[in-house]
Amino acid sequence: MPVNAFIQDYPHRLGGHCGSGAMRDLLHWHGLGWDGPPNEGLVFTLGGALGLSFLRSSELFPPLYLVGRGADFEIDLPTRLGGVVQVLTTDDPAEGWSWVRTELDAGRPSLIWGDISELPYLRVQLQMSRHDIVVIGYDEDEQLAYVVDNDRAEVQKVPLEALARARSSTAFPQPTRHCTYRITWPPSLPAIEEAAAGAFIQCAGNMRDPSQHSIAGPTTAAVGAEGLKAVALFADDIATWAELPDDELGLLLFSLGAFIEKAGTGGGLFRRLLADGCAEVARLTGDQATAEAATEAARCAQGWTEAARAAVKRDTHPRSRIDDVVLMASRLPELELRLVESLESAATSLAAADG
Repeated sequence: MPVNAFIQDYPHRLGGHCGSGAMRDLLHWHGLGWDGPPNEGLVFTLGGALGLSFLRSSELFPPLYLVGRGADFEIDLPTRLGGVVQVLTTDDPAEGWSWVRTELDAGRPSLIWGDISELPYLRVQLQMSRHDIVVIGYDEDEQLAYVVDNDRAEVQKVPLEALARARSSTAFPQPTRHCTYRITWPPSLPAIEEAAAGAFIQCAGNMRDPSQHSIAGPTTAAVGAEGLKAVALFADDIATWAELPDDELGLLLFSLGAFIEKAGTGGGLFRRLLADGCAEVARLTGDQATAEAATEAARCAQGWTEAARAAVKRDTHPRSRIDDVVLMASRLPELELRLVESLESAATSLAAADG
């Protein structure tokens, strides 16, 4: 029985977001794309992943959670492109490792979840269980796994014991349960017009009529909502933060900046990735409505970035920043609505071209 396996020349790049960075690499490795390997923005966009969840609760640390993508990107992207996805979960670490090892022994990379706090190369204390990484090799003699991560340019050597802890986390937002995505990719991809139109419809639907299947359920929070309701609630809630004690206000503002710009969002709460993806679809198709959607996504991303910058402005007291943050946040509901409307228009335009 082999005790090691390694996929040579795996085409890994740094990414803005763990899921779309991992999927970009996987598509490249499988030789799939429209005009060469897809960029990360196009991958994120075709997953129909745009979303919004806002939670604030004293039961969380930090007491704020803000995420700009939906829950099922890792399933929706391959499925939209003609693939088949099995989501495998277990509480048995031996069974969970056997799924990864079987894929690697067959010469296939394995997409899994790992809690960031248990991945030694990330050097973070914050727990976050739903972090996508790809295992491309293992050496059981050395008790190592070889991992690629959107946050690191080089292949990482991770002790199998640490990887097992990362895969058995019970941290927020949900237990990892050794989650493994077994993906069968198609031999070729559908027309870009078809794939993008479906993705745009899903993105708009995520915002107008969000499902209950989200990364973190608002029912667990003192304050929480999803989609367009979430951005309205977010703007209204921030207007009350000036009433909070200085230490709580400071933590909320710091966390806000991190969730928008630093927490694997690609910048601008994932909207910058969407802008890049829409621009690539417009380039490939020549569709003007999609080009306009790219412009609206970029404006929306900039709006979120400006709110984040105001929240973490250096050399200022948190109480002196809050008025600027409230002002920036007040602009976001209109920006988000315009983005949704532009995606709906782009979907209609692309569907007409494809038909």
